[in-house]
Amino acid sequence: MDMQRDGPLALLLLFLGHMITALEVPLDLPQPPTITHQSPKDYIVDPRENIVIHCEAKGKPHPSFSWTRNGMHFDMDKDPKVLMKPRSGTLVMDISGGERAEAYEGVYQCSAHNELGTAVSNSIIIRQSRSPLWSKERISPIVAQMGQSLILHCRPPAGLPPPIIFWMDNNFQRLPQSRRVSQALNGDLYFSNVQPEDSRSDYICYARFPHTQTIQQKQPISVRVLDMDSLNDTLADYFNDTDLFSDKPAEERAPVFMVPSESVSSKMVLRGEVLEMECVADGLGRASFLNFDKTLRITDVSETDAGEYRCIAKNRHGSVHHNIRVTVNAAPYWISAPRNLVLAPKEMGIITCRAAGHPKPSIRWLVNGLPIEDAPKDPSRRVEGDTLIFSEVQTGSSAVYQCNPPRVLTLPNIVYQVIMNKPALLECVTFGSPVPTITWFKDSLSSMLEGNAYVFHENGTLEIDMSQPSNSGKYTCVARNNLGISENHIYLEVKEPTRILRPPEYRVVQRNRDVVFECKAKHDPSLVPTMTWLKDDGELPDNERFRVDSDSLTITDVTESDAGTYTCIMNTTLDQDSASAQLTVVEAPPTPAVIYEHPGTPTDLELTDPGARSVQLTWTPGDEHNSPIKKFLIQYEDALHQSGVWHNLTEVPGTKTTAHLKLSPYVHYSFRVLALNDVGFSRPSMPSRQYRTSPAAPDENPTEVKGHGTEHNNLVITWKPLTPLQANGPGLQYKVMWRQQDMEKDWTSVSVANVSKFVVSGTPTFVPYEVLVQTLNENGPGPKPSAVIGYSGEDFPSAAPGDVRVLVLNSTLAEVRWSPVSPESVRGRLQGYKRSLHRHNSHHGKHRTEIFSPNKTSGKLPDLLPYSVYSLEVTAFNGRGEGPSSVPQRFETPEGVPGAPSFFKVSALDLDSLTLEWGPPHERNGRLSGYTFKYQTGEKTCLDLPSNQSSFTLHNLLHSTRYKFYISARTQRGVGPALTEEAVTVLDRELTYPYLIVRTLKCFLLCWKPSGDEDWNKEKVNGSQFHVLKNLKKGLAYKVRVVARGHDDQAVHHSEELLVNVPAMVSPQVDIATQGWFIGLMSAIALLILILLIICFIKRNKGGKYPVKEKEDAHGDPEIQPMKDDDITFGEYSDEDHKPLKGSRTPSSGSVKRDGSDDSLVDSGDTQFNEDGSFIGQYSGRSDKEATPPSLVNAMNSFV
Repeated sequence: MDMQRDGPLALLLLFLGHMITALEVPLDLPQPPTITHQSPKDYIVDPRENIVIHCEAKGKPHPSFSWTRNGMHFDMDKDPKVLMKPRSGTLVMDISGGERAEAYEGVYQCSAHNELGTAVSNSIIIRQSRSPLWSKERISPIVAQMGQSLILHCRPPAGLPPPIIFWMDNNFQRLPQSRRVSQALNGDLYFSNVQPEDSRSDYICYARFPHTQTIQQKQPISVRVLDMDSLNDTLADYFNDTDLFSDKPAEERAPVFMVPSESVSSKMVLRGEVLEMECVADGLGRASFLNFDKTLRITDVSETDAGEYRCIAKNRHGSVHHNIRVTVNAAPYWISAPRNLVLAPKEMGIITCRAAGHPKPSIRWLVNGLPIEDAPKDPSRRVEGDTLIFSEVQTGSSAVYQCNPPRVLTLPNIVYQVIMNKPALLECVTFGSPVPTITWFKDSLSSMLEGNAYVFHENGTLEIDMSQPSNSGKYTCVARNNLGISENHIYLEVKEPTRILRPPEYRVVQRNRDVVFECKAKHDPSLVPTMTWLKDDGELPDNERFRVDSDSLTITDVTESDAGTYTCIMNTTLDQDSASAQLTVVEAPPTPAVIYEHPGTPTDLELTDPGARSVQLTWTPGDEHNSPIKKFLIQYEDALHQSGVWHNLTEVPGTKTTAHLKLSPYVHYSFRVLALNDVGFSRPSMPSRQYRTSPAAPDENPTEVKGHGTEHNNLVITWKPLTPLQANGPGLQYKVMWRQQDMEKDWTSVSVANVSKFVVSGTPTFVPYEVLVQTLNENGPGPKPSAVIGYSGEDFPSAAPGDVRVLVLNSTLAEVRWSPVSPESVRGRLQGYKRSLHRHNSHHGKHRTEIFSPNKTSGKLPDLLPYSVYSLEVTAFNGRGEGPSSVPQRFETPEGVPGAPSFFKVSALDLDSLTLEWGPPHERNGRLSGYTFKYQTGEKTCLDLPSNQSSFTLHNLLHSTRYKFYISARTQRGVGPALTEEAVTVLDRELTYPYLIVRTLKCFLLCWKPSGDEDWNKEKVNGSQFHVLKNLKKGLAYKVRVVARGHDDQAVHHSEELLVNVPAMVSPQVDIATQGWFIGLMSAIALLILILLIICFIKRNKGGKYPVKEKEDAHGDPEIQPMKDDDITFGEYSDEDHKPLKGSRTPSSGSVKRDGSDDSLVDSGDTQFNEDGSFIGQYSGRSDKEATPPSLVNAMNSFV
């Protein structure tokens, strides 16, 4: 177990010799093992593929390898499915024969040994990827009132790795999201306020598991949004045409955070990870979010990101804020990592192992996998903190040194499920040396778990004796020792127990009649229930008379043998409940069944014991209808402020018929009572007589009092007004008071009514004020308010930053410095400095503006253009706006290297000449001093050309030779990037035997036949640029074409046919050839043929057209299939103008530049996927009419 250590390795090698200085270890000298390659620490494997755990090491002699699994030696010989690669420590688990990948899960560690030391790998946790099925559940339709907030829970199964969540409809279309409707980080769908257009029956949550690329869906959720009118119509039918709600529209309201629910929360994040914080608000009215929208994401978190963050949501009715305290911890990371050390005998040296982290780690050394205190003593070494010091080293001191923090071995993100009131055990298996201490947290790392509700076992397990729904959530176990910190997340789900609410009852039934046993049960909605029936503790008889439904058992045509005890058992994956009932079969008629109904309506409402803020209500209950009354609900109507709207006031047990009601002042009350039993609510009683409470002074003051300025000489005081029910009396007013902080002793006040804002004019600019708002009515003032601090309005800054200086660092970068403005000139809260940059010699006069924080007095000016003139101004700004600009600073950037030439093309003038043309670069970045021209076949040739030259002709080039050309512009600063082109000169005219050289693209078949033959000769051409056709017959005309093959070896495209005449050669064996007249005649004919061939070659190299389209249409080859126009190499035939092949560049010399993939020959259609990887589209292709026709020269790239 002590050898399982993670961390970087340091190598110390001492070797014999008379060296007096340290040197690197040559590869052929002895050295201890060093791990060079290993699998990641958290390794999730695909259960469909073999498991490969990498472990490679170097050393001399070559190291041998061994493995441990879960801290024990792993014997590979006992498992024929496990192999180790030769001269390697890499393990391969063959699971292709049906073995389960989860059988190989565990913690693996590799060790590499040789006679000089031992090196160990990281502890590698092997886990199988999982995409569990969604639990089946019945989701009742959701009915919501327009304007209410709503949450649609997703609750996907916990996969490995966790799934990606998205919401779609039945048509696999993304559900629209907005500032009102959005998906939270946990996958739930939040509605700040629902609207009628939100009504739909196909809200479906999808979970995509990225490792296995599988997608699962939750059962569709139906949402129906009711407005006030439809809600009244629905309930009036049931409640005797009584309007439960007024027909007023839903009132707008101030926002309230749905997530997070508390006012302050905290988060802990590790350095380098991604921090995500979200705030989702509930509110009716257009909400706006300050600082950021609903989610703030910070990537690559560092210690500087720690602090308190605030999200604010507000609308015109008010605002709400939430503070999030962020703590950044850091696992140990290297400041100075150890490096290999090579020493000669008697030398001195040090190895430094300096790490940082939060909490700060301490360093502990290991030698060959053992703690240094347990390793053999070596007088030549000593440890001082994070440094190993070697002095007077001796032969044989070579070793592998290593540092190690603690680690949690329990698989992360395990989900435990437990039934309420049952114990829960959460495991946290750790490993480390020294032995780490275990600390548990819930939901966040702000407070450690403690108290009698938790039992902490020595092995790290957390026990909850009586699990409650409040115990559900995310638990974090943190392991610490003096080397560092590690943590793991575990999830606990506390489920509702399964209970039979209506057990089967004793039945006496007449023979040949039917009997029904009911068994209605309640279970946790996330668990899948199973109902089982037994008769006399055995299975039900195999008889069609016994019919089992979801919550009942029906027996038809009962006989005497059916008598007995019937038991219903409700099972879930976690628990079960059962109940039994007796069946007696008799000849006599059965007892009449009991009828259950809603309770009767309460009557005789009477008000007694009146008080200023209380009254006693009594009533007479109605008939129970064979179901005891559980409770009474008391509602009230305020005829003064909200006539026709009934509100719930209180509830009392069903055994009571009186209630002492607490009331508010200045309300005209009417009361009514509803009774509730197992069947449901009764109809409402008739309203009681009206009871009016007396007015009183207000009990509370307005909330959300704020003070701010909108102009430089005012102070706007705002507050959230009281509701009519909170007014406690007529004549509600607000007494607004203010005074300048630390400057005025007396308060200035004014009383206003029916407003929630007051503007104080004539104030100094941006000074603090104390503000009070107190309520009062005709009966007196409310309680004494608390003061809040607000600031009067800001004015534009009055001064510009001074001493602005610009230092040009290079042709594209400069630095600007300035002196800060004085606090008196800011006239507000300084928000920063704005830098305006203008380029003078630009055609469009481009301006660039950047903003710096208020504590900055310097900054960089990146992305400048070389050889340009700029002017720079700096201004200070506050909440009101910008102040005056500084004096413009004019500066110039030096020359830079130019850009690439604007174009570069090569054309052929003659058999041995090529002409090159180019254009000056668009970005000159200075004064052009010329061009550098290079070309090469085998050796590279370089030429310097003047800046005013734009073309160049090369003569006396080799025939049938490929050339590569480079052209680049230059200034005094240097040479810019080059453009390249390739070209090939034509064939040597001196060839005398009949053959053809055909230039091909990335083609695959070269076909030719004598003109007039039916069958084509074929040769495979695997991507070469030229091919020689030999053994041709003299004096015949040949047709040649190039055919592309698909992946199934079927022809998918062919070029146009080229007709080539092979001249008849004169045989040297004919005697007549020695005669003068024949030699003269043949010379004349040869001269004419040569002239015709030269003209033909020149014409073809210049792109001449040939009428082969008509012949191709008349005699089509059934092998040849047209190719899609989006193929990267070929196009289809057309009579339109000849165009270059799509995806290739063809210089006039006939060369074709390779472009595209060798494998992508046939268009296989376009398949559309949405952004999360789910399939939502179908295959599609393009019509033949869209194909781009190539020219003859481009299709064949010419024959020469």
